[in-house]
Amino acid sequence: MAEAAESQREDAALPSSSLSAPADLSAVEVAAGQEKESVEVMAEVQGVEIKSKEAAELVLGELEESTSQACAAKKIKIEIKDKKEKKHKVDEDEIQKMQILVSSFSEEQLNRYEMYRRSAFPKAAIKRLIQSITGTSVSQNVVIAMSGISKVFAGEVVEEALDVCEKWGESPPLQPKHMREAVRRLKTRGQIPNSKYKKILFH
Repeated sequence: MAEAAESQREDAALPSSSLSAPADLSAVEVAAGQEKESVEVMAEVQGVEIKSKEAAELVLGELEESTSQACAAKKIKIEIKDKKEKKHKVDEDEIQKMQILVSSFSEEQLNRYEMYRRSAFPKAAIKRLIQSITGTSVSQNVVIAMSGISKVFAGEVVEEALDVCEKWGESPPLQPKHMREAVRRLKTRGQIPNSKYKKILFH
């Protein structure tokens, strides 16, 4: 009887242990789940912190870039202003020098200078010449530029012709032979391009 009672007690004790084991397991699972959730929350918080840090760095980089661009633009403006001031100063100096030079001219030199200032190639003739050579229409600015270049070229030829006349022991006015010799000398010095076509033969 005593053995039967002990066996009954053991049998009665078995269900209680079997019932307590699942409860312990569920508690462990809940604890593990809570720990997992806390780890996930920490990971999300760290991710948010990293993103906020990257955003702050990006904003700072953009601010630095914008400030550097503003500084560069300001520097360029200052340089342009300085160049304009220097150019204006140089122009004023040139005007003053020219006024001093003109005031020291004799009457004959002043008349020659006035004729030089008034002389100009007709723009219509220059435009026709350019169009006949290039075969295309050109703007008025190109015509003005070419007219000025032509005037400078004519002045150089006349100056060289005066030197030729002086070296030959002759006195002005200039003659065609002086102009031809001036052009020949300028060509030999390479100041006038050779307009004649030369056929290059390859051997």
